[in-house]
Amino acid sequence: MAAATERHSPDLSGLRRSIRRILIVDDSRLQRRILSRLLRKWGFDVAEAESGEEAVAIFDHADPDLVLSDWMMPGMTGLDLCRALRSATAQRYCYFILLTSKSEKDEIAQGLDAGSDDFVTKPVDPTELRARIAAGDRILSMQNELSEKNDVINKTLEKLRDAYEKIDKDLKQARKIQESLVPERTRQFGRSRVSLLLKPCGHIGGDLVGMFSPGRNRLAFYSIDVSGHGITSAMMTARLGSYLSSTHFDQNVGTERRFDKFFALLSPSEVARRLNQRLTADRGIDEYFTMVYATVDLSCGLVRMVQAGHPPPAVLRGNGEIEFVGEGGLPIGLVPDAEFTQFSFRLNPGDRLLLYSDGISECRTRTGEMLEESGLCRLIRSLDETSTGQDFLDDLFWTLTQEMDPETGLEDDVSAAVLEFNVA
Repeated sequence: MAAATERHSPDLSGLRRSIRRILIVDDSRLQRRILSRLLRKWGFDVAEAESGEEAVAIFDHADPDLVLSDWMMPGMTGLDLCRALRSATAQRYCYFILLTSKSEKDEIAQGLDAGSDDFVTKPVDPTELRARIAAGDRILSMQNELSEKNDVINKTLEKLRDAYEKIDKDLKQARKIQESLVPERTRQFGRSRVSLLLKPCGHIGGDLVGMFSPGRNRLAFYSIDVSGHGITSAMMTARLGSYLSSTHFDQNVGTERRFDKFFALLSPSEVARRLNQRLTADRGIDEYFTMVYATVDLSCGLVRMVQAGHPPPAVLRGNGEIEFVGEGGLPIGLVPDAEFTQFSFRLNPGDRLLLYSDGISECRTRTGEMLEESGLCRLIRSLDETSTGQDFLDDLFWTLTQEMDPETGLEDDVSAAVLEFNVA
């Protein structure tokens, strides 16, 4: 055996990366001595135990990477030892090789069921043992590498989780700020009323609806949809909200002070021109937006409007008819010095004027098609005739959610504004 040991004592340093410490368990003192000498020549740290019970007792102290155990031993057998170590070392995997003279398939299967990784037949051939240890080393190396990668992944996930929680917190606060841009959902103007709906598809969105009145019978209201989604679009809506302030008319691009006494509403075409001029002059802004902007003389129902790339507004007549008005136009912020065509029409007492974003008209339905104007008419006609104001918009949105494809859900921000003329 000594001659064989000298002949088969290769340098395993190139192979041995994960297996450094080996625990030999055998009730034969001679067998332990032979194996111990062989393994030490190969550069391993070796610990010995003469029984399974002793191996269990010294296992934590010896901290082996590999256990080389005889199968048949008095008291605790090699199978019993393997089971005991597997149940006690869940945190760190130890490679287990059984030394056995058994070669029947049923017995080999029994050893594998007990948790053994490999077998070496007795008497031990050094070449075979070397190959089995090298195979175990490769397996442990891959497992250690996987564990290290898992640690990195877990740490990265923890960092991402922390980052997500911070971003989520910021987005929730941003949503509150964005909601503050629409402080009033409903406002009465004499016998008329304006109601607003704003439903972002995420924490925050790029839609904006609003209204303001600098004086009796003078009303402006609008629906805006900024290109894109998320934070950038939301920041743009915040900027536009300040341009169309309902409280600071001296900063509102839609009003102009007259005779140092009152604020007058500018024409919708002039408002669109001013907004377009501001956006195209700012080189740091790539976003654009679509808009319907309307002024209304509440004393007579005259509506003046600009449709800048936004879906056509719907006039809901008191007799049940629905008309779509407008001819499109360029979005704002795309072309410098763009011209915006203004048009006008009249509302009769009992009529309603509905402005809405393409989150409604381009909503994907259960059939896979977009809702479009025809689908919007169908939704409106399905609502309770007594539904008015904020209830009308809430009911419209709820009906829309029942129509939309459940797999895609709300893909875009949904917003709307409705003016009810002389109905209160």
